[in-house]
Amino acid sequence: MKKILYSFLILSSAVLSAQKNPSVKFAVANDIVGTVGMFNAKKAIVQSSNIYKSPAGLPQALKKYSFLAEKGITEFKIKNGYEALDRFSLAQLNAQNGLPENNPVFFEGYEFSDSTTKIYAEVIGSTEVKDHNGKKTLFLSTGTTK
Repeated sequence: MKKILYSFLILSSAVLSAQKNPSVKFAVANDIVGTVGMFNAKKAIVQSSNIYKSPAGLPQALKKYSFLAEKGITEFKIKNGYEALDRFSLAQLNAQNGLPENNPVFFEGYEFSDSTTKIYAEVIGSTEVKDHNGKKTLFLSTGTTK
């Protein structure tokens, strides 16, 4: 009985820790993932933006981010000369946390299976290595609720 209860608790913990955060609105600029909030705070560097309301409406260049677009995704164009915002590949973040570079990473509950994906450093609020399905996995959070 204890084993069943223990297994249930582990499974529940893994499921809860991987839940998607519906309050985070993802954005992409120059093939790098950020958040709408990050770009709204940096309006001076934004040239234009396009909002896509569903995965079906994404242009070909953004199709690989369709898993983030359940509730829409925004593509930002950054003004020339402002493209040098700090960024990391998920493989680099895995390595910094002592994990294999090709490990999937969870960012606000969304699983990024391609560790070559880059994200803006500014959106990382916290990092935590947790056990997910018996494997050490990196979990990222923006640290905000907006």
